[in-house]
Amino acid sequence: MKRLTIIVVLLVVGLFVFTQSILAQQAPAPAPKAAEPKKAEPKAAETKKPEPKSKEWKIQNATSGGPKTISAKATVLDWPEKEGGEMVVLRKGTNDWTCLVDDPNSPGNDPMCMDKASMDWAGAWMGKKEPKLTQPGIGYMLQGGSTASNTDPFAKKPAAGQQWQKDPAHLMVFPSGKLDPKVYGTDPKSGGPYIMWAGTPYEHLMVPVK
Repeated sequence: MKRLTIIVVLLVVGLFVFTQSILAQQAPAPAPKAAEPKKAEPKAAETKKPEPKSKEWKIQNATSGGPKTISAKATVLDWPEKEGGEMVVLRKGTNDWTCLVDDPNSPGNDPMCMDKASMDWAGAWMGKKEPKLTQPGIGYMLQGGSTASNTDPFAKKPAAGQQWQKDPAHLMVFPSGKLDPKVYGTDPKSGGPYIMWAGTPYEHLMVPVK
């Protein structure tokens, strides 16, 4: 009797184990975990653009006219409100370069950066006096520009039937003497260096850089 009891117990245990094994095989596989949505990466702080025509905007505009190695430490000037007035100092620099804000009298964006000699030339031109440079001056207009006339240094608008001359990015060389038109030419559409305002005291060499 005792032996029979043991056999029954073993059979019950065996059946239980066997049943659990079958159920385990038939049980549906656990559903895969839903992929957690990726957390949005924080956006980099956007650089706030200065208000148009604000002092900060004007400084950024003016310094875009020349190479950063020059314009970063240049003095920045704004045009006077009235013709013949004093230029407005927006920032004092620590080198001998000066950057000027886009000229409001022309349709193009034409900031420029000029060295000391070229600023002497610009002062003479604005005062309608003959420049007297002892050495050549250099100026940059890396945003390009627009000119009313390639022959008249004081034209405020193009002649009848003419359009504003659109100048590509360029540098300017202001000579201490005369320029030879046979060497450089005077055609702004030539693609190479040319003389602007040739034959006048304000002639200078335009050198496209792009």
